[in-house]
Amino acid sequence: MSKSFRQGQILKLVHAKSIFTQDELAQELKKLGVAATQVTLSRDIRELGLAKTPEGYRQITESDAGPTLETLAAEFLHDVRLAQNLIVLKTSPGHANSVAVALDDEEWPEVAGTLAGDDTILVIAPDNATAEKVQAKFMAMLEGER
Repeated sequence: MSKSFRQGQILKLVHAKSIFTQDELAQELKKLGVAATQVTLSRDIRELGLAKTPEGYRQITESDAGPTLETLAAEFLHDVRLAQNLIVLKTSPGHANSVAVALDDEEWPEVAGTLAGDDTILVIAPDNATAEKVQAKFMAMLEGER
């Protein structure tokens, strides 16, 4: 397993459940097929900016938030198309990546992932019905801003 994959799994785990110790974290990773030593976990925790809180490990980072998804969508999003379980977002040239990053940061549970090009974002939903709901969320967002 690569370091980035392992750290991605750690972030996914601490966002999904309360993990209070490195041992608990190691056990949860093991269930996912990811082996990690205590030394490796300590380093990962430090690099990821995780801190122990009363709710377990949480990511504590400096507030470097950029514009919101709503702001970027109102400014750069031109079209929202549905293709089965996929939503295709068309943006102004050069702005797809920033809109996709803002969408990823929102962590919508309906979105399995995104792919961004220069002016197009592919939003992947688990099924057609969920994709329709995501499309509706984008349309409501655009109607509210205009």
